[in-house]
Amino acid sequence: MEIFGIPLQAMLSQLLLGLVNGSFYAMLSLGLAVIFGLLNVINFSHGALYMVGAFLAWMGLSYFELNYFLMLLLAPVVVGLGGVIIEKTMLRHLYKLDHLYGLLLTFGITLLLEGLFRSFYGVSGQPYSVPEALGGAFNLGFMILPRYRAWVVVASLVVCFSTWFVIEKTRIGAYLRAGTENPKMVEAFGINVPLMVTATYGFGVALAAFAGVLAAPVIQVSPLMGSNLIIVVFAVVVIGGMGSIMGSIVTGLGLGVIEGLTRVFYPELSATVVFIIMAIVLMIRPAGLFGKEK
Repeated sequence: MEIFGIPLQAMLSQLLLGLVNGSFYAMLSLGLAVIFGLLNVINFSHGALYMVGAFLAWMGLSYFELNYFLMLLLAPVVVGLGGVIIEKTMLRHLYKLDHLYGLLLTFGITLLLEGLFRSFYGVSGQPYSVPEALGGAFNLGFMILPRYRAWVVVASLVVCFSTWFVIEKTRIGAYLRAGTENPKMVEAFGINVPLMVTATYGFGVALAAFAGVLAAPVIQVSPLMGSNLIIVVFAVVVIGGMGSIMGSIVTGLGLGVIEGLTRVFYPELSATVVFIIMAIVLMIRPAGLFGKEK
């Protein structure tokens, strides 16, 4: 069966690939949206911390024989603790300054981390095999669906929508939102706002590390894997609306699918379609699709 002269199986394969890429876009843009929406910090180091998460998974397996599922839990914790140190020692002093200072600081952290891993492991990349429990594929009749790619999509959706629910629908999320808008009032209720801010940043970068571990079996683990992705992720955040949690999730998944379809119908445009959409959205709605107009 063909659609517009293209075999259905080829189209569905690209759709699946686009959905997997969209899952990574959603995870990374979600972390950026959490940090910007609640802390007002443009975290340019997000891509580098995504790379660190993938490298921790590879190092855990190569040096200590720690399996994939253990590192899926451990790597976000380690990177989250690193984020706590960054927030307490550096970022905390920049909150009252222009956004540019936070951007420059996190860009410097990116260069430091990428240079450090490049000096030890080069730029060629390290292979990370798919765990045995997630190997193989499902035969759906009309296409073959690799189990690991299905796992990536499901795990990403669960984490993304769980994060949205906690921030938007629970008392903890209400405290977080109120603490960023009126910290003195929230402190009057006995809430430790500085601790809450630190935990928020740690959680945001832990999401990047979680995405990195998910990505490790899909692509080679490389010091440049984050910088190759972060510009697209920033475009996703802008399209969805800076600071919008749901906007990041929906836009990330949607743009991944659009990118996959573009590879089928017009491959030459697939690398730039996200930025074309961003330009169109900014002309029509500068605050983004889910952002709040001021």
